[in-house]
Amino acid sequence: MRREQGFTYVIVMFMVAVLALIAVRAMERTSTRERRDKEAELLAAGTAYMHAIRQYYNEAPGAAKSFPIKLEDLLYDGRLTNPSRPLRKLYRDPVTGSHEWGLVRDAAGGITGVFSLSTAKPLKQGGFSDELAAFVGAQRYQDWKFVYQP
Repeated sequence: MRREQGFTYVIVMFMVAVLALIAVRAMERTSTRERRDKEAELLAAGTAYMHAIRQYYNEAPGAAKSFPIKLEDLLYDGRLTNPSRPLRKLYRDPVTGSHEWGLVRDAAGGITGVFSLSTAKPLKQGGFSDELAAFVGAQRYQDWKFVYQP
């Protein structure tokens, strides 16, 4: 009887170690999935801003094309006799959780694009659409610049 003491304790400790390992793996997968979801949201929001800037620029009255001065200008474009809404709402940056975006401006001060202010390294390194081909191999989310260039 004396030789069998502690055997159950060893088995219980082994099971605790296995369960801890499984829990750590599950947390890693969940964290990675959340980051991928945030990246997908960032790509969707950034593309929406880029398309709204394109619409704002292309629908300018007359021959003088201009970019919006502030992001709120994309919500209601009253420059035309028939006002439009290039963007339905201002999106938050899903990576930082903030409504603040980095802005790319032209020489006249108009907004030509947006980018995230996060310095984290993106998980996605390839497989982008043609209009986002410059994102391949980016080292930071700040390098993902959603810019409209006429």
